[in-house]
Amino acid sequence: MNTPADIEQKFWKELKSDMTVMLALVGTDDGHARPMTAQLDGDEGPIWFFGSTDSALSRGLGTTGSGSAVFTFVAKNHNLFASVNGTLSVETNRDMVERLWNPYVGAWYDGKDDPKLLLMRMNPKEGQIWLDGSSLIAGIKMMLGVSDPRRDYADKVAKVDLS
Repeated sequence: MNTPADIEQKFWKELKSDMTVMLALVGTDDGHARPMTAQLDGDEGPIWFFGSTDSALSRGLGTTGSGSAVFTFVAKNHNLFASVNGTLSVETNRDMVERLWNPYVGAWYDGKDDPKLLLMRMNPKEGQIWLDGSSLIAGIKMMLGVSDPRRDYADKVAKVDLS
């Protein structure tokens, strides 16, 4: 049986393994989610994103450099789905750029001092996480009419505090 803590732990493990999320600012004119690579500096949040100073995300953060954000995440093997909200802000700590920099980030910029390079920090607040309940056994139980989907999925969803 999965507890909310178990589900949260699976979320962090999957996010660290498969880092692509669809990130959007809440309440901006653009309003579109875009694929971004989430990076962790440890086993849990905050969640870091490299972006560009001339992107819609950067413009959406405006003069305050901060805003409400949400991202959706689907693990590669489709065994976990998540929606996470929190605060996205511009990060000016050069030490974090150094720690998170890697060849994949470097492919998009003219080095760590590129004037368009922007590091953003998401402080997650809350997440809704779903585990995939599909399996061969679940399918057989459904075909035999011995499945109660409400009961079978009760321990596969959690609303968790990620702050």
